Amino acid sequence: MINYLGLKRVFILLSFHLFVLGNANASTILIEAESFADKGGWVVDQQFMDQMGSPYLMAHGLGKAVDDAKTEVSIPENGVYHVYTRTFNWTSPWSQKKGAGQFNIKIGNKTLKTNLGSTGDKWEWQYAGKISLKKGDTELKLHDLTGFNGRCDAIILTTDKSLPLPDSGEELKNLRSKLNPPVYLDPQNFDIIVAGAGTAGMCAAMSAARLGSKVALINDRPVLGGNNSAEVRVHLGGRIELGPNKGLGRMVREFGHTRKGNAKPAEYYEDDKKLEFIKSNSNITLFPSYHVNKAKTEGNRISSIQASNIENGNIITLTAPIFIDCTGDGTLGYLAGADYREGREASSEFGESLAPDSPDNMTMGASVQWYSEEKNNPQPFPHFDFDLPFNDDNCERVTHGEWTWEAGIGKDQIKDAEWIRDYGLMVLFSNWDYIKNHLKLKEFGNQSLEWAAYIGGRRESRRLMGDYILKQDDIDKNVFHEDASFTTSWSIDLHFQDPKNALNFNGEPYKAETKHYRIYPYAVPYRCLYSRNISNLLMAGRNISCTHVGLGTVRVMRTTAMMGEVAGIAANICNKNNCSPREVYSKHLPTLKNLMQKGIGKNADNLPDNQRFNNQKNLKKPYYSPNNE
Repeated sequence: MINYLGLKRVFILLSFHLFVLGNANASTILIEAESFADKGGWVVDQQFMDQMGSPYLMAHGLGKAVDDAKTEVSIPENGVYHVYTRTFNWTSPWSQKKGAGQFNIKIGNKTLKTNLGSTGDKWEWQYAGKISLKKGDTELKLHDLTGFNGRCDAIILTTDKSLPLPDSGEELKNLRSKLNPPVYLDPQNFDIIVAGAGTAGMCAAMSAARLGSKVALINDRPVLGGNNSAEVRVHLGGRIELGPNKGLGRMVREFGHTRKGNAKPAEYYEDDKKLEFIKSNSNITLFPSYHVNKAKTEGNRISSIQASNIENGNIITLTAPIFIDCTGDGTLGYLAGADYREGREASSEFGESLAPDSPDNMTMGASVQWYSEEKNNPQPFPHFDFDLPFNDDNCERVTHGEWTWEAGIGKDQIKDAEWIRDYGLMVLFSNWDYIKNHLKLKEFGNQSLEWAAYIGGRRESRRLMGDYILKQDDIDKNVFHEDASFTTSWSIDLHFQDPKNALNFNGEPYKAETKHYRIYPYAVPYRCLYSRNISNLLMAGRNISCTHVGLGTVRVMRTTAMMGEVAGIAANICNKNNCSPREVYSKHLPTLKNLMQKGIGKNADNLPDNQRFNNQKNLKKPYYSPNNE
């Protein structure tokens, strides 16, 4: 069985540390919300922890208050405790009204009356009230009031009302580490470390593992699959098993879903199958819910990385000679100082007709997908009026929103990520309120909002630069490269703002359009899959070495899965030959080509006997493989 860390999580009551910050006789306790033993109906949101400082709990109830989150707190001494909560009025960028996401704090049998999350315009400490507590254990609860994404980062109980509480930055980080020092786990060493467990990371880890390497696979969510998981619900796009390396992509059949569609019920995305796929190989150690936040380098090499658990804050250091960045955002490469690009190149730089005249920071956006179901009786929805200009003419009279519901085109997809996701929720709830509660004809009366993503489906951010940069000319002219690797089949698909939607919403649209530029399937150079300045870093996914235009064809998930398969093969060659990814190209290209042609799917004849696929009938299940839909 796989050495699998964290699937069966045991919640341990935190031993809170007391630290004198002002009043020498004061007692102060910090409780991180994401560490609550019982999350109730609240969800852990880690997407913006690098920007706002921490994961947090969020009441994602689609307008229905969620169950309380609960945990036990050890009170060190009798006294009157002042209660502060770090929270954010998330609707404040668009409205001066009291925030949509409100909640309060319950301690023991008492509810503090302050409604938190209703004021302010940034992440900040808000005073919840004071309470007399006796020494010993007591129960702490987060009580949701609205179901509209109230969020709690942390709670402080202190007998010192004048305690200085920084809202952000290094001062807040230092306060956290003093009040609740992290637990450092024993370091671990591997042959290969893969950061990110979307389809690219899964295939990178598996291909290297099947060839004999010991692999760590790190994922900052508890589920695998990235945008293809039930958390985001984007179906697999692109074609597999194409020449010249027809063996590539067969692996996808082992975990890919058999039903197509975006924003469908959770079972369509078969997350259990993805987990079983990874668990099936004892050479893979999975670290779910671990976020990579540091990379140590020696010269131009990564020597180790550090990752923190998004729930309990435990920190682990992992070392390896080879690393693969499959994070989508190029996070590992960025932390290590890898060269990268964001935005669009000028048409003159690479001779791209689809590029703008001048370079800019424009990127594609992120989707918050959703769907509703029709019931047999009226389904009420709370009023959600936060000053967006919805009316009979511009509202979306639809019961389902998928990729076209794309916010944040042109914004910084990393620094502005929380704003982008929140705008996606804002327009969803506002539009749903309008068509449910304001239209004269009640044609949506029986529709119930059943699901909406709170994990944003991102398309583009950092692209790590390799020895070769894929560009439009390669694809248009079908330029041959001796290191041809995975084949891209998707059209050049570059999203842009829906002009009418932009006009209706003051230049901040939440809808996107696209124009498909059909291509002939094109084999992309292997040199796009390793960093040009970090000598032991490979990459696979939407963060590979390409222009903005080039990204338009390689970013779909069957294609990124094949990238991962190639990167895993190359990483294994590096381990066996004590060489760099660049030297795989210069010294071991015939070996790479041979393995790519055969592929690392379980029926490949190049695998050791113990890695072969013994249950061939699993390969004969119906399998959806679209052709440039």
